[in-house]
Amino acid sequence: MDWVPIVFATFKFVALATAMFYAIKWHHDQGEKGQTLALLRTSGKMVAVFMIALVVVLLIAFSLSAVLGLDLSIP
Repeated sequence: MDWVPIVFATFKFVALATAMFYAIKWHHDQGEKGQTLALLRTSGKMVAVFMIALVVVLLIAFSLSAVLGLDLSIP
């Protein structure tokens, strides 16, 4: 029973990595070389939005855990 999470996590990682590779390759093939700056700018915006969303989710999780009385401190 201990092998199930390992197999599922490995499959999930491989599937997502493959999908990301082909998505990036397809978008790269669709674009022209003159649009590199626009691509970099858009990528930077997406990274910034993801990081902000990550911080918001972490804040919500820690706030909710504090309200519920869960101890998430590192020993």
